Amino acid sequence: MGQQKKALVVFSGGQDSTTCLAWAKKEFSAVETITFDYGQRHKIELESAKKITKIAKVSQEVVKIDLFSKLTANALTDPSITINQGSKDQLPSTFVPGRNLIFLSIAAIYAKQRGIKDIITGVCQTDYSGYPDCRDQFIKSLEQTLNFSMDENFHLHTPLMFLSKKETVEMMQQLGQIELLKHSHTCYNGTRPACGKCPACKLRLKGFKEAGITDPLKYEQ
Repeated sequence: MGQQKKALVVFSGGQDSTTCLAWAKKEFSAVETITFDYGQRHKIELESAKKITKIAKVSQEVVKIDLFSKLTANALTDPSITINQGSKDQLPSTFVPGRNLIFLSIAAIYAKQRGIKDIITGVCQTDYSGYPDCRDQFIKSLEQTLNFSMDENFHLHTPLMFLSKKETVEMMQQLGQIELLKHSHTCYNGTRPACGKCPACKLRLKGFKEAGITDPLKYEQ
């Protein structure tokens, strides 16, 4: 029997990372996940991540990080800050500086110990919130830096990078895993049923509507 080709999914429990998990299970023979508890106000996503990994029958490593709320001011770790979409000249208040840099660096450290070269993240620069650390240029640069820093040959996979939310929904449909999104969490306000009004909910609903597919997630009436 040949050696298993293993992958590690950076898994939040949200729509995009759940889609990446479904994609990874098709593309790789063995899949593990790593989830970050970073003091997010939508902490309910941690419950979603735990439930989805159990359903998908993959292992989950949860890493607690408490530095973001101490070093930065953003709406995802500070409930007193209003959630807004930002503008042409200003990043959204939900941008957490250094988040993907730290997450992927820790994921690479973890992957190295597990003999994993392939790391998957759900970042996307097509339908996204304007976060600079979701761009393809950043991912390619970080991949090179991680390989230099650990003398490794990691590959950072971004299957959603150039997909619209509509296309991401269609991918999940093609993978036959739309129902898995019923357990995912997207809402920035951390409510279940989801609020349906925050920027994250609106973007998700827009994607489902354009795809002509019903979102299995429950929303407030």
